[in-house]
Amino acid sequence: MKYGTGHCEKDTLMKRLLVFQHVPHEILGTFDPLLKEAGFRIRYVNFGRTPDEQPNIEKYDGLIILGGPMCVDQTDSHPHLLTEIAAIKLAMERHIPVLGICLGAQLIASALGARVHANPSKEIGWYDVTPTDAGQQDPLFKSFKGTEKIFQWHGDTFDIPHGAVHLASSPECLNQAFRYGERTYGLQFHLEVDAALIQRWLKTPVHIRELESLGDNISAEKILADTPQHIDNTAELGAQLFGEYIRLFSSKVRKVTLPSR
Repeated sequence: MKYGTGHCEKDTLMKRLLVFQHVPHEILGTFDPLLKEAGFRIRYVNFGRTPDEQPNIEKYDGLIILGGPMCVDQTDSHPHLLTEIAAIKLAMERHIPVLGICLGAQLIASALGARVHANPSKEIGWYDVTPTDAGQQDPLFKSFKGTEKIFQWHGDTFDIPHGAVHLASSPECLNQAFRYGERTYGLQFHLEVDAALIQRWLKTPVHIRELESLGDNISAEKILADTPQHIDNTAELGAQLFGEYIRLFSSKVRKVTLPSR
């Protein structure tokens, strides 16, 4: 698309997105080209490299919080988690769209006063995820055709925050997704992965050690064998869900009041 006044008008219209990253192997994945194609300017804050950074969320039009191996309550060893929770609260108060993936969803839940705790079992690999009745009516989940096999890598889970809408569940983890207001979403699962990213995770030392500690129940070999069966559908679901999220940037704002803690 060409703009009559050249690059200046295009730059004025370009949206700015802030991404909180925790480790090098947790990235936007398939979400990255969708955002760039839509014309977003993306800035990463890698708290693994610059843990003391204090980003100004008010300069941005959206916030995405990625996953990571740390737990939400490990604020003594990872004090940037408190910085992130404060930024999430401010983004919601300013009606800025927020999307959290895995640890990111847990941080959003914590920012809303919900409990984050160990799940009864770890989900690592491909698991059934089913939209709730409310999820079936949600614009981001309308592409789900009932239960879908989705990639997971987590040991913790969150309670659904007060006032939030429960969107999806799995047999081993009840709370897989929620929406707060119209612009804040938390997803426990990973729709941003492709086959190359999964292979990268399986070769990451922290993940190798985790898998070795789990015995034969969960293995890299099983994950690699299952991935070709589900990865194409994941790409389609991810493109549709993330496409709807991108549309939130131009949606009308309704006032959201954050719960008191």
